[in-house]
Amino acid sequence: MKHSPLLLLLLLAVAASAQQSKNRPANIFLSRLPNGLELLVLEDHSVPLVTIEMAVRNGSYTEDNEFNGLSHLYEHMFFKANKDIPSQEKYLERIQELGISFNGTTSQERVNYFFTLGSKDLDHGLRFMNSAIRYPLFLQEEMKKENPVVDGEFQRAESNPAWALFDKVNRKTWGAHYSRKNPIGDHDIILTATPEKMRVIKDKYYFPDNSILLVAGDVKHEEVFRKAQEVYGDWKPAGFDPFKRWPIPEFEPLKGKDSLRFVVESPNARVPMLLQVWHGPDTRKDIKATLVADVFSYILSQKNSKFQKNLVDSGYALNVGIGYQTAKYVGPIQVFFVPNPGKFKESFQALARQIDQFDSDDYFTDEQLETSKIKLANGEKFGMEATTDYIHTLSFWWASASLDYYFDYISELNKVTRQDVQDYVRKYIKNQPSVAGLLLNADMQKEWNVTSLEALYR
Repeated sequence: MKHSPLLLLLLLAVAASAQQSKNRPANIFLSRLPNGLELLVLEDHSVPLVTIEMAVRNGSYTEDNEFNGLSHLYEHMFFKANKDIPSQEKYLERIQELGISFNGTTSQERVNYFFTLGSKDLDHGLRFMNSAIRYPLFLQEEMKKENPVVDGEFQRAESNPAWALFDKVNRKTWGAHYSRKNPIGDHDIILTATPEKMRVIKDKYYFPDNSILLVAGDVKHEEVFRKAQEVYGDWKPAGFDPFKRWPIPEFEPLKGKDSLRFVVESPNARVPMLLQVWHGPDTRKDIKATLVADVFSYILSQKNSKFQKNLVDSGYALNVGIGYQTAKYVGPIQVFFVPNPGKFKESFQALARQIDQFDSDDYFTDEQLETSKIKLANGEKFGMEATTDYIHTLSFWWASASLDYYFDYISELNKVTRQDVQDYVRKYIKNQPSVAGLLLNADMQKEWNVTSLEALYR
């Protein structure tokens, strides 16, 4: 069925009016096609280039144990043969013809595909993306080549000296649903993946009403909206919500702290490292706390903070930091701590004392609180400079929160108070269950006679 131009404009206008944030940058334009495909155009006429990105609500959070790592494999199969370009050779030829620079990423709550080309080739680029997103062939011979490539990325990650620590802490933190926080996957699942499993993923998540098309660069939004309707308008919607049909399971709360302290021995460890993790807020249940978490983490990163002065400047630690990862499904709060070997045993008690004081009235100054807000806001503004990268930021927030959440991020940060920080610490960190792992090699363990991490904290 064809829509008249007037009806099309009305449909687009109605969809665009659903976006409410008054803080959306003036050069960002939003719309939605009748089939549910969201559209975002970021106009930047500084250079004659355009970046086209397609993001899908997919990733490890949609994977049970039998599919762990296959969202990532799917991402690799995206830039392969499809109905319109039926071989890898032809695909590469087309990429060269268009002068495309392409890539994709897979994280816990988003898979995105993107490429940059000359803005005069906007139409070709939209059609190139359309063929890849809607008509992948998943050829058996191409999968045989790609399975070990994806598994090779996994092996490179495992070569990191801290891998054993990260992996065990994550398994303990997320329990039975570890796969939902593990985008890199499982060796056997990756190496035995079949085209049929790729089609299962496609039939669950790869629909216009679970995706967003982002176009950034030297373009006019009216033209992009019109062309998007021409190219993607007949993409059939799913007609169902995949997250209602296949709900993401909730993570079991952490409990039994005595069983969540352990030592990880690895011959690859060169320095002792501690990783301590709490279940933090998420954007479904406690949006305000996700913002407070960012402010608090930045306060503690400042050189003049008590956290840094009492641990690093005092010689207990070679390095220490705290971070929070915003997520739709339980964002982790992480302390990464490298104790000073010269004060090894005392350092853990020093860390525990700092955590115990996180919510005290004088743990940070008003100036440190305000500096954190300013620095976080400046960081976001700095990220807007490179349009090509900035749309990846936008698609991340689209998937893990909402675009309005991100557009209002700076104004909401400015509302965070000292009381908000104290409430956040008491709700999510202080006296709350956590998982902690200490990485040592055999010589370190013998030298310091470490038999229990719990004992080091006392």
